[in-house]
Amino acid sequence: MDKFEMYIEIRGLINQKYSVSAIARKMKISRNTVYKYLQKTPDEMADWTASTMARTKKLDTHKELVLDWLREYPDMTAAQVYDWLKEKFPTFKVGESTVRNYVKDLRAEYSIPKELNKREYEAIPDPPMGEQIQADFGFVTVRNKAGKPVKLMFIVFVLAHSRFKYVWFQNRPFTTKDVVEAHKKAFIAFSGVSKEIVYDQDRLLVVAENEGDILLTEEFQQFVNEVEFKVVLCRKADPESKGRVENVVGFVKKNFVQHRIYHNIDSWNEQCQHWLDRTGNGK
Repeated sequence: MDKFEMYIEIRGLINQKYSVSAIARKMKISRNTVYKYLQKTPDEMADWTASTMARTKKLDTHKELVLDWLREYPDMTAAQVYDWLKEKFPTFKVGESTVRNYVKDLRAEYSIPKELNKREYEAIPDPPMGEQIQADFGFVTVRNKAGKPVKLMFIVFVLAHSRFKYVWFQNRPFTTKDVVEAHKKAFIAFSGVSKEIVYDQDRLLVVAENEGDILLTEEFQQFVNEVEFKVVLCRKADPESKGRVENVVGFVKKNFVQHRIYHNIDSWNEQCQHWLDRTGNGK
């Protein structure tokens, strides 16, 4: 059933005195979709349907694939659908907003609800360009091709002004030496280092802090002295002080990691770099 046929059926049911809720249940669509259709006149609906035909025709060739993804992973975001389509089809040219609307329509048409778990941060002003990098660790459990769980650790760096990102994964716990090497990779990706870098009080980096005096681990202190940047520690219970990188950690988990099959750590990092080029920084 296309959009105009759906519109005609909704209008017919309204004429039969069906309620919006009853129509939504009968047609297995959301009440918001029913309301959206009822707001249009037949002429407006015909014009809107015609305008969407060209943009959805290309997506319809991927309809079954997208439906398979949504049915297997009901929590999959439209942004991840868009990224997976670009990854699978390098010549894919449809815009993200079109994919987002297409996924929304598929969810409504095939009754595939999505639960939202959104964490909010208060917006704070951006520091000047080159002023600050924010860094944070994350960990995830993924599945290999045999279906067995694999634990991965990663570190994220984000330029606080531009939101340019770098991510590095390991299949073992980080050491201070690993952290230093990851910094060097990030500085190459960023073509430089900022005046300050913001961290949590992680044991790999910090021994203690007392009234603003920071005691770093010996190996990390040597690195800081060599590169010459200021270490800033995040205030406890205050995610806003490094909210940009907190958001990026979540973005990496939801858009890159989620539902991806693990083969080995080298190919995983290579895939992550492609994802950064394509989506993480590509936007």
